[in-house]
Amino acid sequence: MNVMEEVLKYRDYATAMRREFHRHPELSWQEERTAERIRGELKNMGIPYEEVVGTGTIATIKGRKDHPVIGLRCDIDALPIKEVKDLPFRSEHDGVMHACGHDGHMSMLLTAARVLAEHKEELECTVKLIFQPAEEKTNGAVKVLESGKVGKLDTVAGMHLLPMLECGTISVDPGPRYTSASFMNIKIIGKSGHGAMPHFAVDPIYVGAKVVDALQSIASREASPMDTVVVSICTFHSGTMANIFAETAELSGTVRTFNPKLQKELPGIIERIVKHTCEAYRADYEFDYYSDIPATINDERCSEIAAGSVKKILGEGGLVKYAGTPGGEDFAYFLEEFPGVYAFVGCRNEDKDCCYSLHHERFDLDEDALANGAAFYVQYVLDAQVEFG
Repeated sequence: MNVMEEVLKYRDYATAMRREFHRHPELSWQEERTAERIRGELKNMGIPYEEVVGTGTIATIKGRKDHPVIGLRCDIDALPIKEVKDLPFRSEHDGVMHACGHDGHMSMLLTAARVLAEHKEELECTVKLIFQPAEEKTNGAVKVLESGKVGKLDTVAGMHLLPMLECGTISVDPGPRYTSASFMNIKIIGKSGHGAMPHFAVDPIYVGAKVVDALQSIASREASPMDTVVVSICTFHSGTMANIFAETAELSGTVRTFNPKLQKELPGIIERIVKHTCEAYRADYEFDYYSDIPATINDERCSEIAAGSVKKILGEGGLVKYAGTPGGEDFAYFLEEFPGVYAFVGCRNEDKDCCYSLHHERFDLDEDALANGAAFYVQYVLDAQVEFG
């Protein structure tokens, strides 16, 4: 099978599906219409499927052999972002937008499904198509895996459209792709009082500011300079009037690293700094650390297979290297369970105004990338069935 040739037969289909999903984005765990459309397409292709954790779907294409079992996964949820780019297929749901490319991810997996289903007599494996909800909530993958419906996979592949890479390129480097992704809430508990008489109060804003500053010492003084560490406080709320010290200040933020050992140590390091900073300024605190997603780490063998797949569909120039990035991705849970690979699929094209970052209100993608991603899914199946057969 000439994979790219077969995929390009469905170029218009891929574009149409991406635009339909883009027009009707739905937030995490609310992807009812999205799931219905996915299931309708699978039914039309004659591919049996199971519903999982409400809005998730797992479909199965059986080739001539039951094993190996190869998983292909995409995410389906959108973001609470108001779209500002005036596309003819712009979001019809005000304040909700596919600003992370998941509309394209669904399109690519459905397109790959059509090609694989049409050529299932050529498959020496079983393929599982996993349409996962709630990636943006960071708990969709865990719930899908906990359902038991994924079963045992010999290998699994996922991907993300990436506006930092030019359309026509794909990166499948071994090792870390995304950092771990953790989140925290910190409540500083002071003592309320009059703004003109600070000596009678314990100002939680002042203490909170000291906490924010002190936390930056983790990256500069506690972690190795060779490690990527991000500790960011992104919200800070306190008070209602200009002359009143509130009793509390509430902070929240995110923590990222590629280092699994450091990931386990960071909650204790952060709480130690919060605790002693608050004690120094006579305040108390509450600390909540959650959604401790592991780093997304590509299996070396699977990356090697995937690199060969990219070269087959895009040529030598299509395979590029791209350093891991401090984003979070719950596909990491799949890679903890099964050997696999996570690909970055280039979708950047400045001439088409497709050059804004993920989660940007003007995010868009060069739709030529859809064929590249779909072809990668198909080619990886063909190559992995040989390696894992």
